[in-house]
Amino acid sequence: MDDRDLPNGQALYAEQCASCHGANLEGQPDWQTPDDNGILPAPPHDETGHTWHHDNQLLFEYTLLGGEAALAVRGVDGFASGMPGFGDTLTDDDIWDILAYIRSTWPDEIQRLQAGRNLPHE
Repeated sequence: MDDRDLPNGQALYAEQCASCHGANLEGQPDWQTPDDNGILPAPPHDETGHTWHHDNQLLFEYTLLGGEAALAVRGVDGFASGMPGFGDTLTDDDIWDILAYIRSTWPDEIQRLQAGRNLPHE
């Protein structure tokens, strides 16, 4: 799994992400049902969620900038997201390590499918 520091990614995931996305990457209950403000609960990052449906760059931007800002960069305006940006908390390398850790937990077939969503340089 690429040249990332998976133990660092796992430790940072536990510290920064697990409170919302679950210690076992299981996400919050009813993650596909928006709350009264139109915000979806934190999705799972295991193979049951949709994280693997996205390319690495979007996942990086989503983590760095937060959900609304990351989607706005891609031309999707007005999307209500509860995902904050971690650009002031985590380094770029930390974010890439977390994402590599998450990918490392997926079954081989899911890893293969997600890898196909990325440009060759990612």
